[in-house]
Formats: sequence, structure tokens, C-alpha cells
Amino acid sequence: MHTDIPTRPELENLIAMRSPAAVSIYLETTPLTQDIGSARTALGNMLKEAVAQLEANDTPKRTIWPIEEQVADLLDDDAFWAHQSNALALFVTPDNLRSHRLPNRLKSMVQVSDRFHLKPLWRTLSVNQHAFVLALQENEVRLIEVFADLPAEEIRVPDMPRDGASAAGVANLNSRSYSGRIGGAEGQKVLLRAFARQVDAALRPVLAGRHEPLILAGVDPLLPIYRSVNSYDGLAATSITGSATRMDAADLAAAARPILDGLQAEEVARLNALYATREAEGRASTQIARAARAATFGAVDTLMVDIDAVVPGTVDAAGEISFAETESAASYGVIDEIAARVVGAGGRVVALRRDEIPQNEALAVILRYAI
Repeated sequence: MHTDIPTRPELENLIAMRSPAAVSIYLETTPLTQDIGSARTALGNMLKEAVAQLEANDTPKRTIWPIEEQVADLLDDDAFWAHQSNALALFVTPDNLRSHRLPNRLKSMVQVSDRFHLKPLWRTLSVNQHAFVLALQENEVRLIEVFADLPAEEIRVPDMPRDGASAAGVANLNSRSYSGRIGGAEGQKVLLRAFARQVDAALRPVLAGRHEPLILAGVDPLLPIYRSVNSYDGLAATSITGSATRMDAADLAAAARPILDGLQAEEVARLNALYATREAEGRASTQIARAARAATFGAVDTLMVDIDAVVPGTVDAAGEISFAETESAASYGVIDEIAARVVGAGGRVVALRRDEIPQNEALAVILRYAI
């Protein structure tokens, strides 16, 4: 599965972009090349829908034609379609086309405005759709990548020690003989800690810049020893306990998914509890109009948004909303614009399902201060 999730600078550039015609397309795709034809057909239909919206807004033909040409060229690019993920996001102006392949499944949609519709991206950036599992035993080490909808795969890690004994340069980690501190139970822990440090060092270049959870699989005493030397910030607190020697990649992935669900549930519960506390202090709200004003003046610390909600309209420079009855090229998603202003002021945006948001509303904001 091929992914290129936007980095923070890329996202900020997408947020800042303004154009007489900005087309945002989210398309359900598949990493299976032989089944990608339906996605290409769907994109062609979505392009027609975008053109119709632009024409209805009296957009000049000279502005529409470059958009049509760029998307048509992409449709004809077999090499591009051979390497896809579960969703494709396209952001098109008359001057440029940017694409991002996303690991999670998104609702297909097309939005036309003077800015890009970015809210569906927040789900990709908010929820752990895949993870790494480190199956750590004295006699073997494996790193497994767990995907949302594809079979798990073992990753070959350069310089990864084969096992604890070879890493320590001894025949057996359980030797009872002594050489200085190295011997008996204490000596075994010294050797295991050295082994764990080598594993951590081998993983650093592989996990550099990543944010996915790393889940340990194995037994004591090696797991707590590894935690004591770990340098990856995404190490999950919960482990897959028990011998991992006989677990293949699919077994480890199946054991990891409840842990991922638990991490997401813990974060949602934490945010809802914090919302309740801040609401009692006058520092939280589910009102869209209040959220727009707060975002405009940099008062939002965290914004929770319903991934599927689209509220058409516009937001002026003072944060006042003018709602629109229907979606068109003359408006944009109000919640999307609120999210953009939150990011611009250094706030956090978390995309959730409606039933995960306080009071089951389209959004909820936790404020830095009362307004």
C-alpha cells in the first residue's frame, strides 16, 4: 500500500492557498492494481461534476480548461494508478494538481470553492490506522507493519541483531558463569539491556519521523527492559503478552488491533472529559458561530469535528458566518474554514465520528481562555 500523507508544512500550504477555482476531490481507491478501473471511472464523473459547479458560478472557460486538462492527464497515467492506497485526495487549481494517497477509507466527494476542502484529511492525521509491532524474544526479533485493510507485512530492518546471544557475543544469555557483572540473573539483565539497546538503535532510522504506535509483543523480563531503553515516542503502553515466536504476521496484527482501538478510545474519552471540565469554566462550546469567532481570534486549543459534516457558507475576517442553503462554488465548508483557522493559530484538530463528539454535535471546541 502506497501512502503520502501530507506533512504539517504541506497541510499549511494547502490551507493558505486561494484561487479563482479550487477543486478538492476525495476518491475511494484500492491498492489492488487490477481493481483500480472503477476508481478511474469515478474520478472522470467527479471531474464532470466539478466542471458543472464551476460553470454554474460563471467561471471563465480559460480557468476551467487547465483544471480539466490536469485531471484528464492524471486519468491517463497508468503508472500513477498502479500504486494506490485506500483513498486518493486531489487538490486542483488552474496552475497545479497535488495528490495524496491516504491509508484510511474516506467518503468520495467533490468540493469547489476559492480554497481547498481539507476536513477529510484530519481523519488520516487524527486516527491511528496502522501501527508497528515489535515481536521481541531472546531468540529472534521481528518488526511487523500492521495496516488498516491489508495483510500485515514483516519489515527487514538493516543492522537488526538476529537474537540476544549473538548481540551480546555469547553462546547463551542464561549462562551461570561470571565475568565481572556478567553472570547469573543480574548478568542476564545486563546482556538483555545491551540487546535491547541494539534493537532500539536499529529501529531509529526506520521509525524516524513516524508517528504510528509501536506495540511490543513478548514476555518478561525483556519487555520492561526494552521499555527502559526505548527512544521512540510512539511506544504504546499496552503490549501483546505471551511468546511471539509462534505468532505469524497475521496473528500479531490481529492482536494489535484491539490495542489500537483502545488507544483511540482513550484519546476520545480524554478529550470528552477535558471538554466537560472546560465547559464548566466557560472555555468550551459546540456552537458553530462561537467556534468560528474563537478560531478567528486564536482562542481554540482543540477542535473536534465530525468527519462527514459539511456546512456550506462563508466566514468573514471577524469570524462571522453567512450560511448557504446549498453547496456551490460560491461557498465553502464553514467547519473546514474553522479548522484552517485553528491550525493557523497553532491549535489542534481532531476528526471524529458524530457520536464521539460532545453532545453529538458537528463540532466541539476547547478554548485556551474564556471569550
